[in-house]
Amino acid sequence: MTAHLQDLESLEVHLPDRPGALADLAQALGRAGVSLDGGGGFTHDGQALAHYLIDNGPLALQAANEAQLGPATVRDVTMTRLHQETPGQGTTRRTGRTVG
Repeated sequence: MTAHLQDLESLEVHLPDRPGALADLAQALGRAGVSLDGGGGFTHDGQALAHYLIDNGPLALQAANEAQLGPATVRDVTMTRLHQETPGQGTTRRTGRTVG
């Protein structure tokens, strides 16, 4: 990872459902110097969505908007490290229910 976990933000971009749209986004972010720390893209019912953890929200949003691929949003991220061998860890803040 290029950033500390607490420094990451989430970039969400609604892409056109066409070959090369995700590559166009990746190139725009790369040209802007934005590091991708995880994420991916998927399509459903003619809609395509890319979702990535990034290290510079304002820069990523500017690059995504300049690429004119679709609506883009940056959000804060909450992360928790879990021990992979221990089931049932964590709670959701909204419900207070255990995740897992």
